[in-house]
Amino acid sequence: MTAPTPEPGTAALLDCQCPLVQAYDAALLDLDGVCFAGDARVEYAAASVNGAREQGMRLSFVTNNASRAPRTVVDKLGRNGIRAFPGEIFSAAMDAAALLHEHLAESSAVLVIGGEGLRDALTDEGFEVVASADDEPAAVVQGWDPVVDWAMMSEGLYAIANGALHVATNLDATLPTERGFALGNGSLVAAIVNASGREPLAGGKPFPGIYERALARAGGTRPLAVGDRLNTDHVGARAAGIPGLHVLTGVSTARDVVLARPEERPAYLHTDLRGLLEPHPAPVRVRSGADAGWWTAGSAHCRVHDDAVVLDGAGPLTGQEVEITLDTYRAMAGAVWEYLDEHGGNRAPTVPDLRVRA
Repeated sequence: MTAPTPEPGTAALLDCQCPLVQAYDAALLDLDGVCFAGDARVEYAAASVNGAREQGMRLSFVTNNASRAPRTVVDKLGRNGIRAFPGEIFSAAMDAAALLHEHLAESSAVLVIGGEGLRDALTDEGFEVVASADDEPAAVVQGWDPVVDWAMMSEGLYAIANGALHVATNLDATLPTERGFALGNGSLVAAIVNASGREPLAGGKPFPGIYERALARAGGTRPLAVGDRLNTDHVGARAAGIPGLHVLTGVSTARDVVLARPEERPAYLHTDLRGLLEPHPAPVRVRSGADAGWWTAGSAHCRVHDDAVVLDGAGPLTGQEVEITLDTYRAMAGAVWEYLDEHGGNRAPTVPDLRVRA
């Protein structure tokens, strides 16, 4: 079966008349905000991921979190009802280790600002992990972990000031938890950059390399990336030429998606991971006749008129929050993305907060 792929230079929703699990042979799944949310379960995640596996889809869990070793990730997925194996985990720690190989000899000394997951990834790749700047490390690799403190970050700064290469596993400013958004690795990296005056090399999302390396390990040929963050998951997927499924169980909201820049736009939209097991008809723009200018998806019709989003039978959207169907969400994305592109991103329609029901 031929999997839909974006044409170069386009940023529109794709049309997939069969369930995505039948069109794509590998799913590159984000973790936090997709498979779980901190210590909280994500509704439909377990049934959807396990269902995709049962239908033959290869799975790779691709995460910017560098703190957890693969076995720890597998255990956490298991507590959320999702079957996984250590070889299916590909973290930003692994990506940073692969990135280091492009700059250092395999046995080089590396100082870690991070935890067990990052140390294990570097050791597995043949690097010597050290704990002090006095050991004259060739590089400092920084990844988020609860154990990171002032002393550890300062030790890294000493090494960087002495000439060590600074490598960040990712640049996420925040980390989603069950209580909201906590400081992410990018915020901690920024503190060291502020002190050192030197920009780091960075792995993880939104850089395409993490998807390319994860896919090489998973072995698929028709990959689909699944994520909740536009500026990491979907920027990285689009840069790697991989279609993305966006879900609304994490960071980026439906309103964020509708107003997204071209480089952030997913290929498919759903509220949650049930989207893996369903077809995704793309919205269509009516080109002629009385309905010219409207975007349609299923029974939903949407257009932008006088800087307002208009729904057929409802008029312009007003108020602070509006509940819409999944078809309306897709039609609205088509209409607003067209409007944004026509105005070069310099003019945007008024879009309220959106609550999407599947």
